[in-house]
Amino acid sequence: MAQTRKALIVGCGGMVGRAAIDHFAASPDWLALGMARRPLEQPTENMRFLRGDLLDRDSLIEALKGHDRIEQIVYAALFEEPDIVAGWSSKHQIETNLLMLTNLLDALDIVGVEFGHLSLIQGGKAYGIQFSPPKMPARESDPPFFAPNFYFEQENLVRARSSERDWEFTVLRPQLLCGIGIGNAMNCVAGLGVYAAICQELGQPLRFPGGVPCFQQATDARLLARAIYWAGHEPRCAGETYNIANGDIFSWPFIWPLLAKEFDVEVGIHQPFPLASVMPDHADAWDRIVRKHGLADIAYEQIVPSWQFIDFALRHGSVTPQHSILSTIKARTHGFQDCIDTEEMLRAQFAEMRARKWLPH
Repeated sequence: MAQTRKALIVGCGGMVGRAAIDHFAASPDWLALGMARRPLEQPTENMRFLRGDLLDRDSLIEALKGHDRIEQIVYAALFEEPDIVAGWSSKHQIETNLLMLTNLLDALDIVGVEFGHLSLIQGGKAYGIQFSPPKMPARESDPPFFAPNFYFEQENLVRARSSERDWEFTVLRPQLLCGIGIGNAMNCVAGLGVYAAICQELGQPLRFPGGVPCFQQATDARLLARAIYWAGHEPRCAGETYNIANGDIFSWPFIWPLLAKEFDVEVGIHQPFPLASVMPDHADAWDRIVRKHGLADIAYEQIVPSWQFIDFALRHGSVTPQHSILSTIKARTHGFQDCIDTEEMLRAQFAEMRARKWLPH
């Protein structure tokens, strides 16, 4: 079948971008264009790589030449500060993320690329979960939390541009994103796997280092990719915002036995401690695991770029439950009813990381 439609996935190397490009490329009538600074890993027949740096508009213009019509654009690029949590309110982080999207939209205009729909990815920080639990469940109609956040700067830009042009957009807000990827600062699945494997290597029980147990949601990056595709095809999604989550809720202490079983380690007690302070000292243990199991030669700080984010996901330091529940009713009533069991998601992602020799059996 002839390839008749193009999707552009900006930031194709991250969890969201990789899941999105895989989803579009799986259909024979789509050509998935992946834009990033580094080439795609394991590209398939229906993928094409466009080398572009979002901080260099000229590189984007050069990359986009020859593509006069794109059906869907997935904006999955993200700049994070080294101090990831503090950076969420950083003026530099906000300005950088806004500049990156501005450069892309400018380059599309300069080259004359026509496109139909743009998906913009936000998250629970729109409701202030980085500070304290929002109203439960948080709904898209709730007023945005008033702390500085690049989400709203980007959304204002997209709303203004789309109102003057012939394209639509949709904002998607996943919860704790879980996916397959290396070098992603906010990928807690790889980090939890590495933590469990190191506990096994050291003969230590799998202690739960997080804060007071609470209820949370997760979003499989592949499920988000399906939501992105849906948003580009459902007319009711134009100009709208949707919370996207797996469909269930979880609490980390009830996930801990699964994690222990996956890595053949004893379940430990709840003993709060900061992974960001303790785990950087165990690079030697990880090197032994890599040699013993013949794993891919990936640097310790590359497979887990931010232990600080995992501390945040586990609610380390909390003394009251820091619940985070978003309502997904709006997406369901508008036609997106996909779901996945969070425990099944974790098992599947650990299995895929083992198949790629990123984690030990």
